[in-house]
Formats: sequence, C-alpha cells, structure tokens
Amino acid sequence: MSQIPSMRALSAFEASARHLSFLQAAAELHVTPGAVSRQIQALESLLGRPLFVRHHKRVELTRTGRDYLEDIRAPLSRIGAATARVQGADAEAALSICAYPTFAIRWFIPRWGRFYDRNPGLDVRLTTSLTPVDFERDEYDLAIQVAETDAPPPGLIAHKVTEVDTMPVCSPEVAATLREPSDLKTATLLHGEPRPQDWARWLETAGIEGVDAARGLHFESLNLAIQAAIEGLGIAIGIEALVREDLAEGRLIQPFAPLRRSRRAMHLLYPEAKAANPNLRAFRDWLLGEVG
Repeated sequence: MSQIPSMRALSAFEASARHLSFLQAAAELHVTPGAVSRQIQALESLLGRPLFVRHHKRVELTRTGRDYLEDIRAPLSRIGAATARVQGADAEAALSICAYPTFAIRWFIPRWGRFYDRNPGLDVRLTTSLTPVDFERDEYDLAIQVAETDAPPPGLIAHKVTEVDTMPVCSPEVAATLREPSDLKTATLLHGEPRPQDWARWLETAGIEGVDAARGLHFESLNLAIQAAIEGLGIAIGIEALVREDLAEGRLIQPFAPLRRSRRAMHLLYPEAKAANPNLRAFRDWLLGEVG
C-alpha cells in the first residue's frame, strides 16, 4: 500500500489552504503556527513537491497544492461524516448542516458563539459544499445554499437568508490607486472559481466596456479571492452580505458602484418531515433572527 499522510498533516494542509494562512489555521486547529508549519513540511516531504509558496505575511497554493486540495477535500469530508455517525450515544440529537463555503466562513462561523450562547446543549456538525444538497441521498438536516427562487422543490421548506448582491471590493491601499472605472482595464482582477461570471456580469450591469473580465488571478474559492483582496493583491467581486463587516471595519472598500443583484438568493432549506424537530427549529429561528 502506498504511504498515507497523517490526519494531522492533512488537517493542517486543508485549514491552511482554506485560510491561506498558517496563523489562522493554527487558531482553528488549536495548535501553534509552528506545529502547522511542521505538519505542512512533513506532507511536502512525503509528496516530494511544495504545496505552498511562502510570502512574508501570507501563503499561496502552488498548482500542486490546488490539485491536491481538490483531491482530498471530499474524502476528508466523508471521513468526518462517518466519524460523526459513529461518535456518541446522542449523535442523532446533533444538527447536521451543509452550507455554502463562503457563507460558512465569513458569516456563520463568526456568529457561532452567539448561537451556542442561546443553545449551549445543541451540537452542530457543519460541512461546506458548493453542490446542492440532495436530502434523500445526503444525511443533512439543513442546507444553506444559493437557490433559484423562493419556491423550493416538493417536500422542502425554504427561507430566504439574504440576497446575493455583488460589487467590486479591494483594500484601502488599492482603492487609493483607482480614480475612475476605466482604471479597471489595468488593475488586477481577482476571481473565485465557483463564480466565474461575476466580473463579466458586474461590468455589464455597470456599463463599463473595454475590461477583460477573465484577466487576473484565479482562486479555488470566493473566500480566497476576498482574502486576497484584503491583502492588497487586487480587486475581487464580493457578495455584500458576506463582506459587510469587512467594509464596516475598513478592511475592504467598494471603489465603484453599483450593486448587482443576482436572480438567485441564499436560502435555508430543510425537509418538511423534519420541520417539527426542536433543534432544527432553534437553529432556524436563531439564523433568521440574525439576518434581520
């Protein structure tokens, strides 16, 4: 059998790749940044190839790193789900939630503490995915995902969580270099691969011509593109509800109007058959209360 990396190394790599930061990965995993770095080095030694390019205050995935992340993400998710099913006598009391990745990272996790303050005994198992949940196949109680309309498929209940309003965002330093929309012709555009048309659609809505909407840096998630914008690498297209706090606290600036509203909004969905579950109702009521 070929050599298999340790779960610690894989967890350190996945968290570092998601945050593009050893420091943030260490905080998530409750270890030191040095421990994360050593696990990554051990994994790179095993693979014989670098997974990250190290910069002064950030890291960047290599092509090998991006490909490896894509290959291991689904197996890690399945291992986590299988482990959760085996653990604990009260496993069935836990809520299993699948969420849009950027929503989970930028909106839900920062507010998770407030949910636990209200529901200290309720266990939540969170998985992120861009793939719409099939409740007949997947073992989830709820899903938070982008959906076409407010009318859910038969047997499901849907609540709109937030509109998907998109606009360009960048760091204050990059914003200071921009004077008019035509400056976008030479600026570095940042792209999240799951939403490849965001720049083209926003430029069309804004009536800006002559900008190559496909040019620039491409990232495997919208969250990485937004983080790259915060770090001053260029200009990303952000979802207003998911960068609102970054805008309010000055980490990001919206250099040009307008907002572009997608026909698909973020929704909370769950099966009608589970609507009476008190834990599900507690989470639903808290989430909808948080969004206003």
